[in-house]
Amino acid sequence: MFNVRRLSKRCSATTMSSMIRRTSLFFAFLALMACCAATMVAETCTTSSDMEAATRTALVTAGQRYFDFLAKGDTAPMRQSAIPSLAADFSGIETTVKDNQSALAGSKATARPPFLLEADGTAPIPRAEFYCGVFGKNGQTADSAAFYLNGLPPGKYGVVILDVSAKGAYTVSMILQRQASEWKLGGLYIKAVEIGGHNGDWYIARARDFQAKGQLHNAWLYYVEARSLVSPLPFMSTATTDKLYDESQKSQPADLPADGKTVDLPAGASTYKVTALFPELVGNDLDLIVKYQAADVSNTNQAYQSNIAVMKTLVTKYPELRNAFAAVVARAVDPGGRDYGTMLAMKDIK
Repeated sequence: MFNVRRLSKRCSATTMSSMIRRTSLFFAFLALMACCAATMVAETCTTSSDMEAATRTALVTAGQRYFDFLAKGDTAPMRQSAIPSLAADFSGIETTVKDNQSALAGSKATARPPFLLEADGTAPIPRAEFYCGVFGKNGQTADSAAFYLNGLPPGKYGVVILDVSAKGAYTVSMILQRQASEWKLGGLYIKAVEIGGHNGDWYIARARDFQAKGQLHNAWLYYVEARSLVSPLPFMSTATTDKLYDESQKSQPADLPADGKTVDLPAGASTYKVTALFPELVGNDLDLIVKYQAADVSNTNQAYQSNIAVMKTLVTKYPELRNAFAAVVARAVDPGGRDYGTMLAMKDIK
């Protein structure tokens, strides 16, 4: 299936004088067409069922080969087969592999049907949108998917998602880029499908329970976690995630940071600007992460005291959080992106 990206600009044309109105409209139409053609960028997605057999086999084979290296903790051949920009800074991949090696060692992976993404053009696309499969009148269907990638360079990409049964259930997803005759590694994402023995369905049920009790902050945060668990990639949406998103909108609180909007959190003589609040798996527990702006984090004693103040104030303001999370992690972030974090178990926040 193919998708043409929506126009990035609205084309316009000006008419000439009324004496040559017909001629001006004709040329205006031509100008409109030229403008639209210049602002369209083709982004296409091919599903596994529509893909050439050779391409489908090559993608799955490459994904399985990289997974075999990953399961052995052998990152050297992965780096050798990575795209140049990733190979130049491979520390993130190495850390991801190391952190998950004990869980994935000796495991076997089963590939889902892959996707082929093709982006035309000569420059990186600010926001590439790929719509894969058949969409119905109400949006996505059971076998469709959508991918949203920012700053994507033109090229051919493969999305390979593997289901892994090891010490727990995981998904291992890879973004591959076609270079010459080889599918090179461009990105790696490893996600647990369960947290503390609970999958996405459990978190959906808990979110609905919180919503029924009027605990909208807990409900929203559990919906966020449920969407994360059911989607193997943060930039991928499916019919399931879209349905969850629509359902969760009923419980989204207006007093939480969202879409770049900060929220003020008064704590004594200070007011902290909270930039993010989200759930995250830490060990086997679901913890709450709160990030806020700080002028400087080099003074760790001061940053620690600020973190404690933020956590205490947050839980005092929203006592319902005690019922939903094992701990809170506060992270002070300075203008340069450096941060300092502190974690407290919920029982120790008084």
